[in-house]
Amino acid sequence: MNAQTTNARTETRHFRAEKFDFWSFFFSGLTGMATLFILGILATILLNIVINGWSAISWHFVSTIPKKDFFDANTTGVLPMIVGTAFRVIVMTIFVIPVGVITAIYLTEYAANTSLNTRIIRAAVNNLAGVPSIVFGLFGLGFFINFVGKNMDRGISNFGPSLDNILQKYLHIHLHLSASDSSPVWGQPALIWASLTLAVMTLPVVIVATEESLKAIPTGLREASLALGATKLETILKIVLPQALPGIMTGGILAVSRAAGEVAPILFTGVAYYMASLPGHLSDQFMDLGYHIFVLATQSPNIEQTRPILYATVLVLLMLTFALNIVAILIRARVRKKLRAMG
Repeated sequence: MNAQTTNARTETRHFRAEKFDFWSFFFSGLTGMATLFILGILATILLNIVINGWSAISWHFVSTIPKKDFFDANTTGVLPMIVGTAFRVIVMTIFVIPVGVITAIYLTEYAANTSLNTRIIRAAVNNLAGVPSIVFGLFGLGFFINFVGKNMDRGISNFGPSLDNILQKYLHIHLHLSASDSSPVWGQPALIWASLTLAVMTLPVVIVATEESLKAIPTGLREASLALGATKLETILKIVLPQALPGIMTGGILAVSRAAGEVAPILFTGVAYYMASLPGHLSDQFMDLGYHIFVLATQSPNIEQTRPILYATVLVLLMLTFALNIVAILIRARVRKKLRAMG
């Protein structure tokens, strides 16, 4: 009797386990439909840009410096915009990754989670991530240009000739730091200030991605390194950072993706409406694909005539962003391959 009862209970449990779960099926289908909807919107946008912009893409379009009237499809080009966008993203990456990685190392490896300094830094990072991009542009104008840049010009004006004489005498370097030239060099919109403004804006992305990558490294690796006599700094540099490098590269990729299309932070800090030459120094202004798209969309005298140029410029911006991301992804994949081979 007991054996029959046990068998009956087992069959009942088995039947309940195989019973159709309507709510699980419903929400699974709902999430799947939402994912397909998002992918469909993305595919529609990309397809629309490619269809409308591919006809205007040519070697002349991507390799020509345009005239000041760049609303004519037969004479316009986007070479200065491509170079300016690539330069500002590369310079931004050079500045933001070291600062973001050092900050993440301090928060993860050195700072106590309950200390006041750690709470202040984390609150600052979280608040920085929520600041509108136009505010970063105003910050760059006020801090980098009006404060740092103008003070640099003032210092060069006061000490430039003496420094130039010293460098020329001992190192045979002549920088032409003349006090007679009163025109601003650094106290004006420039490539370096736009890049630094973007670096401040994307700093939370790099910090968070690096933190997550550092936390994923097993604690046993750190303890084994310390037990073998390595210092904490040696452990971080030789054990932790190499293992976390793919995650750090992921943070850099996310930063590049966000910064490549931003226009508001560079409006006041470096972008120019028109330049007849390519930027050659960090103190030069530059043309930008994102700002050029804004100009084409809002200031064209004939929007129908400008529409193919507008779509083609958007397509070039997407291709440049994808190219920069692909380069970073290939580097990350190579690093992962080396780490697996070493392991």
